[in-house]
Amino acid sequence: MQEQFQPTVAMPDDFHAYWHRTMEALDAIPIAPEAEIMPIRSTGFSTTYGVRFTSIGPYRLFGYLSIPHGEGPFPTLVYFTRLQSVVEPLPQGDAIEKQGRFLVFSMAARGQRNADKPYAASFPGLFVDGIEDPEAYVLRGIVADCCRAMDYVLTRPEADRSRIVGIGQNEMPLLTAALRGGLTHLVASPSFFYGTMDRASGTDSYPLEEVNEYLRQFPDRRDLVARTVSYFDPLFFVPRITVPTLLWGGRHMLGAIVEAMPGPAEVRASEHSRYKDGVFQERWIARQFGLKDVILPAHWR
Repeated sequence: MQEQFQPTVAMPDDFHAYWHRTMEALDAIPIAPEAEIMPIRSTGFSTTYGVRFTSIGPYRLFGYLSIPHGEGPFPTLVYFTRLQSVVEPLPQGDAIEKQGRFLVFSMAARGQRNADKPYAASFPGLFVDGIEDPEAYVLRGIVADCCRAMDYVLTRPEADRSRIVGIGQNEMPLLTAALRGGLTHLVASPSFFYGTMDRASGTDSYPLEEVNEYLRQFPDRRDLVARTVSYFDPLFFVPRITVPTLLWGGRHMLGAIVEAMPGPAEVRASEHSRYKDGVFQERWIARQFGLKDVILPAHWR
């Protein structure tokens, strides 16, 4: 049996004040949404829009909004940023037919394509942009962007507010759920900010390798980097999460997070198969939403 991972990170004294200021700044800025139909992205069973909306900065963001034809409201999938350059209306390989059942919103945070003016992020490089200062760290703005995406989804009358799942291949669903209301279910993979300093020293995989590269260049900034990433560690957010959550990762790695969560959490180790993991996730969401069947892409059937 593997020993449970115990991150050594400590919560900053001003953790709650830091995020309170960030949310206050976000609340002071109108969403100012603009939606334009995208015929090339629409289907015979759904209409897709390109949406512009505003986060802190102020910064203009982008998202793909797909709404099924017919009478709503519809169960809703919110895909939070994967911190990669390209954002798609649905994850690559997913069944496009899902757009006929679910309202789908897939966001581009600042720096990603379609939201890269005036800031075009580097990949790799984004993860350490401003990391020596928690006030200037680009991920502070990106967390706010995820919260603003949630704000936007809640303006849509077509979204079923009893069935909104936030999905992300990192911690963003957890941080967003703790800072903003509205999500009823979560699917997350704590990987970027969970025990960052402990885990970075034992890996050469990105994005954590960005931290290693940064510290090789600026070894005297280790304490500054450790302080900044501690504001983002999901361990300090999950005590506020009460909704059903699917966590991707080994239980030995995520045990501390599960113990800190008051809500129901299911931990699932990846089988390193897009098909196997994908089927499990689709069935988990369908079960949580009370759906009798799942919509799978043809190559998974």
